[in-house]
Amino acid sequence: MAAVEEAEVEGPMLGEEEEEEEKKGKQGKKGKRYGLVEYRALPAYMRDNEYILRHYRCEWPLPQVLLSAFSIHNETLNVWTHLIGFFIFLALTIYTATKVPSVDLQSLQHLPEMLRNADLHKIQAELAACLPSLPNFSDLQKMTDDLRTSWNSIDVLPSVSRWRLLELLSSCLPHRFTHSNETNLSALENMKDDVANLLAPHFIRPISRWPFFAFLGGAMFCLLASSTCHLLSCHSRRLAYVMLRLDYAGIAALIATSFYPPVYYSFMCHPFFCNLYLSCITILGVATIAFSLLPVFQNPEFRVIRACLFFGMGASGVIPVFHKLILFWDQPEALHTTGYEILMGLFYGIGALVYATRVPERWMPGKFDIAGHSHQLFHVLVVAGAYTHYNAGLLYLQWRDQRGC
Repeated sequence: MAAVEEAEVEGPMLGEEEEEEEKKGKQGKKGKRYGLVEYRALPAYMRDNEYILRHYRCEWPLPQVLLSAFSIHNETLNVWTHLIGFFIFLALTIYTATKVPSVDLQSLQHLPEMLRNADLHKIQAELAACLPSLPNFSDLQKMTDDLRTSWNSIDVLPSVSRWRLLELLSSCLPHRFTHSNETNLSALENMKDDVANLLAPHFIRPISRWPFFAFLGGAMFCLLASSTCHLLSCHSRRLAYVMLRLDYAGIAALIATSFYPPVYYSFMCHPFFCNLYLSCITILGVATIAFSLLPVFQNPEFRVIRACLFFGMGASGVIPVFHKLILFWDQPEALHTTGYEILMGLFYGIGALVYATRVPERWMPGKFDIAGHSHQLFHVLVVAGAYTHYNAGLLYLQWRDQRGC
């Protein structure tokens, strides 16, 4: 009986030990699962670049995935290069919407050359009523007479923005005021503000900004989608599938919307070509997004095809650029914007080449797992190209604000 009782006691004890060991084993597996793994330990759907050998996150729970944005792994810089780029373009969008661009006074024409389709009699009456209340200059009466007599010969462009009007007043006022003392200069600045506020409501019809903001929106969508994709794709096969599609859609959106400012502002006075080019690039962008939804599109063997598709989409912009140069070969703005566009194309083209060839990690597998591999370089070049295009967009706006059609 004692032997039986002893066996019965040992049985439960052994069972408890086995349960404890099994529990520890599960914890060990669980801990290992949240650690970084090598390329060979990845499931097939996560194997994209065989030259990146270590530091992969593999099927982590969503909370750990989100927190991994602040830890070191082979996707950390992929996440942050485009997330920082997103915040840069968000700041640029706010700046562009709220801050007026600066203008070189030497490039501006006199006010009488900028006023057309305005209610001149109403402007004259209000300006005449306003001038006596302005600070007294020794030559203020002479300036008032000059302005009054100029109304009869006014020849103006169809549109002018308020921030330009303020600068135009500087160039149309008598040159001798630029040599006045400091007090007069301060009063002159106040007078220009008053006159600008008086004149602007009568004839301001600013150039449409929607193409420029469409580009900024496309850039922000691309950068945020890319950053989110690199952060979340390690969670599960299903989420990786969705995120990759979002990433490809973002790239297509950036390329398509990058066409909008140069096409719209180059051909705004040629509606047929403007609508033709905008329609073509929009259709091409939608077709690219649709093709990217195919499951086979994300396979590693289609890496070169993906790069060539997006590169070809961007290269199609050469046609409207050449057309612009033919139409405006004698205008410096056309050459300056083309210079920016060539630089942007170089950034995007080199980025696509680096992405497709997987340089430099293919030369030294495992040496660029954390920093310096091709996808990170691709991200930096995309941000640089988009910023270059932003500066080209500012030139387009300034060009059309000054010259209209």
